[in-house]
Parts: sequence; structure tokens; C-alpha cells
Amino acid sequence: MSAKTANGPTEDQVEILEYNFNKVHKRPDPTTLCLIAAEAGLSEEETQKWFNERLAEWRRSEGLPSECRSVTD
Repeated sequence: MSAKTANGPTEDQVEILEYNFNKVHKRPDPTTLCLIAAEAGLSEEETQKWFNERLAEWRRSEGLPSECRSVTD
């Protein structure tokens, strides 16, 4: 069953997203994001949200703040 659940992407979609997060780029540019969204069968907004949340999770696991601020902040 590959239907999206109310809680988010399916296991297959998460597998595609995780692969791209780990192998391609943690912050994909708009063109890459569009391609990943199409591959996963998600909207660009859903894909961007997933990447933002996953990046924050990754940063916390690395002992970094969940959001990166500019050096001028």
C-alpha cells in the first residue's frame, strides 16, 4: 500500500527522502527539491517541510543548534 497517511509520507517515500538527504544534499536547491518531490510523489511544500524537519533533527544529533543563524546575527 503506497497511499500517503495522514501522519506524513509513506515508508517508500521516506526511503526516497532519506536517500536524497544522506547522499545528495541536506539542503537541496529548488530544482533538486522539485525532482525529489516528483520522485517521491509528494508536493514541493511537503518535501521542503520534510527536509527542514530532518535537517533540524540531524543538527541536534550532531550537537548543533536546530537552526543555523548567520554569523552577523
